[in-house]
Amino acid sequence: MSAPELSRKSVAELGRALSARSVSAVELARSYLERIDRHKDLNAFLDVRPEVTLAQARAADARIARGDATPLTGVPIAHKDIFVTRDFASTASSRMLKGYMSPFDATVVEKLAGAGMVSLGKLNCDEFAMGSSNENSFYGNVLNPWDKTAVPGGSSGGSAAAVAARIAPAATATDTGGSIREPAAFSGITGIKPTYGRASRWGMIAFASSLDQAGIMTQSAEDAALIFNAMLGFDPKDSTSVERPAEDYTRALNSDLKSLRIGVPNEFFGEGLQPDVEKAVREALAEYVRLGAKLVDISLPNAELGIPVYYVIAPAECSSNLSRFDGVRYGHRAAQYGDLIDMIKKSRKEGFGPEPRRRILIGTYVLSHGYYDAYYIQAQKVRRIIADEFQQAFQQCDIIAGPVTTSVAFGFGEKAADPVSMYLSDLYTIPGSLAGIPGMSIPCGFGAKNRPVGLQLMSNYFEEAKLLGVAHRYQQATDWHTRIPGGF
Repeated sequence: MSAPELSRKSVAELGRALSARSVSAVELARSYLERIDRHKDLNAFLDVRPEVTLAQARAADARIARGDATPLTGVPIAHKDIFVTRDFASTASSRMLKGYMSPFDATVVEKLAGAGMVSLGKLNCDEFAMGSSNENSFYGNVLNPWDKTAVPGGSSGGSAAAVAARIAPAATATDTGGSIREPAAFSGITGIKPTYGRASRWGMIAFASSLDQAGIMTQSAEDAALIFNAMLGFDPKDSTSVERPAEDYTRALNSDLKSLRIGVPNEFFGEGLQPDVEKAVREALAEYVRLGAKLVDISLPNAELGIPVYYVIAPAECSSNLSRFDGVRYGHRAAQYGDLIDMIKKSRKEGFGPEPRRRILIGTYVLSHGYYDAYYIQAQKVRRIIADEFQQAFQQCDIIAGPVTTSVAFGFGEKAADPVSMYLSDLYTIPGSLAGIPGMSIPCGFGAKNRPVGLQLMSNYFEEAKLLGVAHRYQQATDWHTRIPGGF
């Protein structure tokens, strides 16, 4: 099987090829390493160590030969640079952690390695996962494979670009306010975040602890389901991890949609939604009707408050989490300073980029004496109202569907000078994050300048299998998820 042929295979197809011995894990790893090197201009990868990858591939081949392989053994994967790894640098795409080598693997990385997956390296992202465009990385912008003048989305832009360009068949990612779904939509791939607490946060470099959740980016819903089988599960090391029985996330992939009720929020189709995005999303909803589903009008009246609520809670938690980077224990330390206070000031100023500094300042303000009750507590109350509205909506429907973003991917620099405009990119994704429900983006067409459009699907808590099944049935009926950017 040639290198171009291999790169077009899904995770499921690669797993079957490895099991049938039609390709070895070493051959597969070499093929992807060559593609990564060939497409370095995307700036998707930050740390690639072929000797590490090939050693893991040889171990996978030995495991397959012994007959104790899993469906994922030997399949390559890349990790967002927000997960710590022993064998690759873990920097959160920040100068603050430049060159940092972790003494342990994040639980998500450990679980996937335990299933036999082979790591291709670490992927670029917005610094400390803060951003919607991947323009905030200390290591430079990631380019969108569909249009290199456009952003790939953020913060998981490196993960999205790598999967879209087929230089990795799958990539881990994280979602705080939409950082899996938005880049998946902008880059024309499948991306899913599970229920908060489903995936371990142990070893994820924290941004906003009550919102951060690990997820996966793949070509298809079927691939995501296979990886979730190995990736999700209770972790006693993570106090936010939910203890539930193990389940097979592929079990609902071929479910009948004839009794499915899809809720369409009125608030997601109002002012600000661009016509090209609305057209593609409406056509996707029409396809679901053809497949037997029923559309139900629903309302999420306080969803519009998601942005202000998020930008109180997330910066507050960021201010607390990033206080550990003070130049004393680990991370960047200024070369010249007067006393301890001067060292901390200079180290933090030099180590953090503009966006983390902006959010730290906002967060410190809302947590300060006299403002905590007025801002932070009020934001948490509205968060509960938004979560309750989702529960009321799920009494009327099984799945909620709508756009992921208001527009297709925008150009580099278009919103960089206007942080508020950038924050509004997450208008449709943040409400689900505040509620902690699972959500995903699947490709559903193309809009302006032939840039991809994503359809957002959300389900109730712990219904990832249902969500993946609904996405899979759409992907069986359409081919948007199989489209590959020109030149890749």
